[in-house]
Amino acid sequence: MAPIEDHPLRYKMANELHARPFPTMSAPCTAVYIAIKQPKEAVSRDRALDLAHLTALLDRHGAPHPQPGATHYSGRIGRHTLKWEQHTEFVTYTAFAEGLGDRPFDPADFGVFPEDWLSQAPGQRVTSVLLRLEPYPGDERIDAALSEWFVPESLAVSNVLDGAAVVAGDFRIDPAGHLRFALFISPETGRRRIGRIVQRLCEIETYKSMSMLGFSRVRAMAPKIGEADAHLTQLMSDMTEGAKPPEETLQQLLSISAELETIAARSSFRFGATTAYEAIVTQRIAALREARFQGRQTFAEFMLRRYEPAMRTVNATERRLQALADRAMRAGDLLRTRVDVERSAQNQKLLESMDQRADLQLRLQRTVEGLSVVAISYYAVSLAGYLLYPLAEATGLSKGLLSALITLPVVAAVWLGVRRLRRKIER
Repeated sequence: MAPIEDHPLRYKMANELHARPFPTMSAPCTAVYIAIKQPKEAVSRDRALDLAHLTALLDRHGAPHPQPGATHYSGRIGRHTLKWEQHTEFVTYTAFAEGLGDRPFDPADFGVFPEDWLSQAPGQRVTSVLLRLEPYPGDERIDAALSEWFVPESLAVSNVLDGAAVVAGDFRIDPAGHLRFALFISPETGRRRIGRIVQRLCEIETYKSMSMLGFSRVRAMAPKIGEADAHLTQLMSDMTEGAKPPEETLQQLLSISAELETIAARSSFRFGATTAYEAIVTQRIAALREARFQGRQTFAEFMLRRYEPAMRTVNATERRLQALADRAMRAGDLLRTRVDVERSAQNQKLLESMDQRADLQLRLQRTVEGLSVVAISYYAVSLAGYLLYPLAEATGLSKGLLSALITLPVVAAVWLGVRRLRRKIER
């Protein structure tokens, strides 16, 4: 009996869950990270350029190339281990090597990515990070290091994954252009768990930066939305007061509605992406299972104070834009209804005028019919008289008397004939 046939995407879907494994690291270790994004139309970019840029870096170290169409890669480049991932809007590079330099967060550590190679990147830097991993040195040494390496006002520190490590960062860009994260690793923490912590920190920073693009877009569109809101309010006031002809107001309402729909269409992807990135940031922070360290603020608290207000602004702007579009549509519907009612009233008056004219025409027609009866009767009496004059001579009646005798019957006959003809026409 033939075996059951597999769905053509079965293995691809199953392997996708294991396609991006966490890196394995140990302390002491130095890691560098960069995310690159095209400034415009990043979703529809030529992804072959991303692979070509990766291949150029691998060629410098004689490393094997990725598979055609690959979306992730891991391999050795010199003394570093490289991890490359391609995402919907950006690509990321993570390189790490064992050991620590004498200078904490030395910009020279970023030399694994040569400047001339970076200058040829098919995009722009979204963020870059220097990470320093060292064995847990004790609370006093950590406290001294944090005071030396970071800005206290924005420093976030927490004990993560049930004491596996203490992580710290201030989310500020240093003079070399990089952010800094310090990790103090517990001796019992395994290499894979260290890799998961590092990757989650890098993801928090990357998706935080990507979601802030939505905040930047909102700030740029705020003046246009404000102008549209004010204009729409003024038009609705004009509708209430009847200051302008309805047709003119309706045309302006349609123009505002089209403008709002255009803004919404151009921003819909960024709004959706911002919501998705915000959710990832929240999930990655939750996955760290933070515990407070020496009474300092945690990453979740930092985001609550600094990051969440920006995301609420984005969400509020999206709702405001939709509300304005709905208001413009409702106002347009109301104004169209008003115009239709006014036109119906005008049509009613026109019909009444037409009825009056028809009534006048009917009266005129009846007047004409009355005159026509008189005229026809006159000629009919004359003709009848000519026919009956010989009879008058035989009977001894005068012509005048004969005409008088036949006038009433002839007029009655003509009137009945005209009336019968009119009834046939009306049917």
